[in-house]
Amino acid sequence: MHWQPRKRHDSRPLNKTKLALAVAFVTSLPNLALAEVELPSIDVVGKGEQAIAKLPGAVTIISKEELALRQPLSVQDALKAVPGIVVREEEGYGFIPNIGMRGLDPNRSQKLLVLEDGVPVAPGLFLANESYYSPRIERMESIEVLKGAAGLRYGPTTIGGVINYKTKKPEDGVKVTAKAGSHGYWLLGLDAGGAAPSGEAIGGISVVTSQGDGFRHNGFDMNDIVAKGGMAIGDKHWVSIKFSHYENDINTSYVGLRPNEYRNDSTKNPAPDDYFLTKRNAFDINHELDISDDIKLRTLIYWSQLDRDFWRRDIASRSADGTTFRPCNNTVNCMTGRNRSFEMSGIDSRLFVNFNGFGIKNEAEIGIRLHNDSLSNQTISSRTDPNARSGTLTGDDTQEAQGIAFYGQNRFLLSDTLATTLGLRIESYDQKRKNELNGVSGNSKNTEVMPGLGLTWQIAPHAQLFAGAYKGFSPAMVATAISAGGVDQELDAERSTNFEVGVRGALARWTYEATAFQMDFANQIVPQSQSGGIGATVTNAGETLHRGLEGALAFAIGGGWSVAANATYLPTARYNSTKIVAGADRNGNRLPYAPELTANLAVNYQAGALKTGLSAYHVSRQYVDPENTKAENADGRRGEIPAYTSFNLNAQYSLSKQLNVFGTVRNLFNRKYIASRNPDGIFPGAERNFEVGVSYKF
Repeated sequence: MHWQPRKRHDSRPLNKTKLALAVAFVTSLPNLALAEVELPSIDVVGKGEQAIAKLPGAVTIISKEELALRQPLSVQDALKAVPGIVVREEEGYGFIPNIGMRGLDPNRSQKLLVLEDGVPVAPGLFLANESYYSPRIERMESIEVLKGAAGLRYGPTTIGGVINYKTKKPEDGVKVTAKAGSHGYWLLGLDAGGAAPSGEAIGGISVVTSQGDGFRHNGFDMNDIVAKGGMAIGDKHWVSIKFSHYENDINTSYVGLRPNEYRNDSTKNPAPDDYFLTKRNAFDINHELDISDDIKLRTLIYWSQLDRDFWRRDIASRSADGTTFRPCNNTVNCMTGRNRSFEMSGIDSRLFVNFNGFGIKNEAEIGIRLHNDSLSNQTISSRTDPNARSGTLTGDDTQEAQGIAFYGQNRFLLSDTLATTLGLRIESYDQKRKNELNGVSGNSKNTEVMPGLGLTWQIAPHAQLFAGAYKGFSPAMVATAISAGGVDQELDAERSTNFEVGVRGALARWTYEATAFQMDFANQIVPQSQSGGIGATVTNAGETLHRGLEGALAFAIGGGWSVAANATYLPTARYNSTKIVAGADRNGNRLPYAPELTANLAVNYQAGALKTGLSAYHVSRQYVDPENTKAENADGRRGEIPAYTSFNLNAQYSLSKQLNVFGTVRNLFNRKYIASRNPDGIFPGAERNFEVGVSYKF
């Protein structure tokens, strides 16, 4: 059977086309003052200190000002500064994010719920909660990170926490941004917005186009467009709509460097024929109805489609000197496309009610969500062409999942300083898988009941105590829960009992937050094979235990100087089960990619229009496999990752209200370090690199 791929366009010519269309759009916008219209959305944290004070869990918000100063390469790069988060770098630019929380495996950000404006980013919540796509940092207003029992409100896979990327609100006028940097990197951005004459409707567009040669000669060509707007419908209705389009062709691979390659040339691309091709379209509609002063109804409708074609040369062997690929001489398959097309849709409706009951004030939230996932997963092989984009259909797998969730919580305001929150989420889902080549199919069903309890207590004007306990849950992926032969593998979902207690507040020029946490897994799903990585089957590994401390502290020194620091200490992140997996006893071993210490330190200075900062990021040593292999093996896939510390220097200067210039130097002291050994070899951290830019608002 010969398979011809869906037509892909050459994205380079479209760069100019899209920019031209965007410019034509914004030049037609009326020159009107933008009204203070609040676009309806489902917020994770909310606005202001009062919103944070209601949440019985640790909270971090990366503000618009912080993003402007630090100029992170990606949302993944920005999240490095958040307590509890560990990032596993891969291609260097964060296009394929690997984000972990509190000792959870960062692989494809599977153990977190990642949202954009309250909408799931992963292509399939109940099929594969894997982030093959990451929203661009250039169009973000801020980033919210929420941990604790409050995360139950937003869905499954909230064991570690919830990350919500908040896109920019349309602003009046036109803003143009240009960046250039190391390795042929450049970026052009356009943000524009306007308001209706009545001031009751706003709209805007954000366009980003970027190219680069990559840190390891793994170039990329990326385009991103977002159109967003909203309006008031009378005095009680508000609606907002957002559409986004993203495409990126990245010359990256699962194949990393081998030990001698890393020592001799850490910038080498070990798999120059491999390409990760992504295209995504999405829209969401938010509606808000004020039924009365104390009753609001918010409804979100969302849809997305993501195509991910991953073309990789087939490996013949690995050695310390490099990777040998199969020859394209018509004898064996030499180039294979693992091509996936996801579609996701859903509706999430929530009713908010403030009422007096039980002799006290109450704040209630009741919600229902219907969700649907589908996936076409095809494997295409060629024996003759290392640049093939078509060939013989060797695998054809379809997957579906439907879920319905009910959620309710009530916040009891016991006094002016004390409140407790009781919540419950019920998640029921049905997973199906079919082998389209032989017609074999199978299905798996599950229902989870997840209670949560939280407490906030303002023990002093400058100190609030918070605590929470909840049941965490993450569904097994369809590809692992149901075999290719249609057999339910009886993989338990990942379930944990989570506790945390902390204190936060502000006193004079100090702000602080400290949290102690525990995640006690009844089951964690791990690779069966010792090597893990690509193609490894998985199994129930039994109990694991995570215990640690997080702390964040900031101080305004005066004279324009300020300092901020945070750290996560994770003394316990271990397998806690006597279950034997593939003949190996992992009981007591440390979990992969769970460093004992991560820390950030930033010193900032502001004088008039100048803002600058020096920051340090430290990660202690890590294991990369459940067997806790210390010595590096011959092909570099196993072995301890040594501790490393990197420094960044940032600056921005406002020449006028319209004109800003900025720049950053990352890995200031050019530290050479290993960032990851997965999926297949050594992935080095980016060497010293710089970026300069300018923005002008008309």
